[in-house]
Amino acid sequence: MKKVGKPVFFVVALLIVAFVVLSFTGIYWRYGDITSSIVKGAARDIRWGIDIRGGVDVTFSPPEGYDATQEDMIGAEAVMRQRMLLQNITDYELYTDTDRDRIIVRFPWRADEADFDPARAIEELGETAQLTFREGLEVDPATGLPTGVTGENIILTGTDVAHATALYGPITENGASVYFVQLELAESGRQAFSDATQRLQAERGVISIWMDEEMISAPQVNAHITDGMALIEGDFTAESAQDLANKITGGALPFKIVTENYSTISPTLGGGARDAMLMAGVIAFAVISVFMIWQYRVPGAVSIIGLSAQLGFMMAALTGFFPGVPSFTLTLPGIAGVILSIGFGVDANVITAERIKEEIGIGKTIDGSIAAGYKRAFTAIFDGNVTVIIVSIILMGAFGPPGSIFAVLLRPAFFLFGPTTAGTIYSFGYTLFMGVLANFVGIFTCRLMQRSLCRFSPLRKAWLFGGEKA
Repeated sequence: MKKVGKPVFFVVALLIVAFVVLSFTGIYWRYGDITSSIVKGAARDIRWGIDIRGGVDVTFSPPEGYDATQEDMIGAEAVMRQRMLLQNITDYELYTDTDRDRIIVRFPWRADEADFDPARAIEELGETAQLTFREGLEVDPATGLPTGVTGENIILTGTDVAHATALYGPITENGASVYFVQLELAESGRQAFSDATQRLQAERGVISIWMDEEMISAPQVNAHITDGMALIEGDFTAESAQDLANKITGGALPFKIVTENYSTISPTLGGGARDAMLMAGVIAFAVISVFMIWQYRVPGAVSIIGLSAQLGFMMAALTGFFPGVPSFTLTLPGIAGVILSIGFGVDANVITAERIKEEIGIGKTIDGSIAAGYKRAFTAIFDGNVTVIIVSIILMGAFGPPGSIFAVLLRPAFFLFGPTTAGTIYSFGYTLFMGVLANFVGIFTCRLMQRSLCRFSPLRKAWLFGGEKA
């Protein structure tokens, strides 16, 4: 067995301490009123779920008996996103279950919330969108609302639009392929649109498109449209063209979205539960640290350093500390997942320490006991942790967004039930998954530190590694 040098313990321990501190504090640069994040940390960048911060969880669906198409539901989703932004709600979760015609929306309270009315917000989200095509582009600079000719002259409404589709291809002869939106008008709107485009073409005028009180597009009229088939061109990307098509489709919905159920959580209740769980976690960590050091001496002390690294890894996975890994919403079940994964880490260290103790008890050297203890313990640890990983993947696949990687992979298994989006359970699966991955990292670092410490003469005593004291 290749020996590990004495400095390895100090190098690994210092790296762990630095990593844990950074994962909680981060590094920030402030210039004037602007604060820039160099390294994100849990104290500032962690995103609390609505069950902690407080907020609203609501499920919408079409009226009973109405069979909405997939395009209907996607259009309704686009409208709700638009209305969220109009209400200055940007930190929200929105999922669409097209199999069972449901839209799940979650949004938290604002940090300075005092008199927010959740019932009114839900009512506004569920109202049928008012899509209008208006002549010109006269807008009141104070309110942003249509005024003058634009306010008075409505050419089409949402019911006059049959379909809106995002397409890619050439729109002129010998022209390059571009993204555009194709409109197909219903019979009720074709004559009005023909009259308006004939008049505005000569003036090189504009037809502005409004969703409720927000202008979403203002294309110039370049042709007289007589057949009810119009193209909206511009500097589109695939995403922006699809977004505009979805909004127009949503504005043409022939049904009103109704509230299936909703719940609200006060910030005081959620914050109290969070603080209680965090305090319980701190007390449990302290008690476990005392027990491990008292029971297993050197392996116990090393395991506490390894568990600290595991905790830091999980916090880093939540805050966007790692490049390419976005920040993640932490809910109360997510905190439970953190605490539970620490428990799996303790279990792994107890199993390893007991194996080392047994090897010393049968007369092996300290070096041989450490090597044999980790080797014998790893199989049991690996089996248990892989089982937890499988469970966490199932939780994320079953209760996460329908488009997430695990939901896509497990769709064949869940196709009979349709997507379910319980974000709090998804958070539990995520923290459990990351915690188990961190557990393997902790085992590796603990092994390195123990093999390094046993090189120091004062520590080469069997009783410091769990044996009987002479």
